[in-house]
Amino acid sequence: MQQRYLGHSGLAVSRLGLGTMSWGRDTDEHEAREQLAAFVAAGGTLVDTAAAYGDGDSERLIGSLLGDVVDRDDLVIATKAGFSVRRGERITDTSRGALLRDLEGSLRRLNVDHIDLWQLHTWSDDVPLEETLSALDHAVNSGKVRYVGVSNYAGWKSARAVTWQQAWPGRAVPVSNQVEYSLLARDAEADAIRAAGGLGIGVLAWSPLGRGVLTGKYRTGIPADSRAASQHLSRFVDPYLDGRGSGIVEAVARAADGLGWSPLEVALTWVRDRPGVTAAIVGARTAMQLKSVLGTEELTLPPAIAAALEDVS
Repeated sequence: MQQRYLGHSGLAVSRLGLGTMSWGRDTDEHEAREQLAAFVAAGGTLVDTAAAYGDGDSERLIGSLLGDVVDRDDLVIATKAGFSVRRGERITDTSRGALLRDLEGSLRRLNVDHIDLWQLHTWSDDVPLEETLSALDHAVNSGKVRYVGVSNYAGWKSARAVTWQQAWPGRAVPVSNQVEYSLLARDAEADAIRAAGGLGIGVLAWSPLGRGVLTGKYRTGIPADSRAASQHLSRFVDPYLDGRGSGIVEAVARAADGLGWSPLEVALTWVRDRPGVTAAIVGARTAMQLKSVLGTEELTLPPAIAAALEDVS
């Protein structure tokens, strides 16, 4: 699998990342083992998780597979801190103390001595940015983190963070911004992705398949085993099950028919090769779904098709 550098940093990652938000909850140990083995066999290196995923279960599952399915040094492990769900409520805490507690917890659950890419999961107005960023400095200077990044930051927010860190030698400068980006979610183009290009940081695109909608699985209804039928994920998918979304999905399906591809292949290659994108992070529920994702490595979307989809969306 092709490797790309994150922005102007020396951190190289596979252009497809393995998302693990559902690991430990909807994806059990058996499926996770098969996914990780297939991903690494295909040349994948970037595995993305977060302290908040499954209340830490995603990290625990990854940690249990290291050294068994794959050598730790063969992976670029990316995790996030600053966001959690406690007693059913979303809690955001980007204070230095909370972030460093999250880091220690991630290291323990992953059973590793360092994180390759540690990301601020979200922005918070409740804590001064300089305090939040000081946690990144401590994490890198302590040797527990190699590179740092941000997630879900608007362009001006990532610019503030990068500029502040660059203002003094020795600070840990973010090398990436992880944002939602797909044919159904293109707001990041005018803001976060454009800012990333000017700042020299890489873009990690989460949900490049439009939360699963761009695979075409919802064209005739909601499958019983899909995310939209899940009690805890239906609200995540619902926003794209509207008229606008249906029109884009149909355009993707027509392009797929013309190319002899699947809708998944069309939607994923479109995002993967967009300007500014370093890697597209795909979370598959099963190993069979992941194999379809990995099959896109040899595909390149014809420019005319890519342009047509850009117009439609």
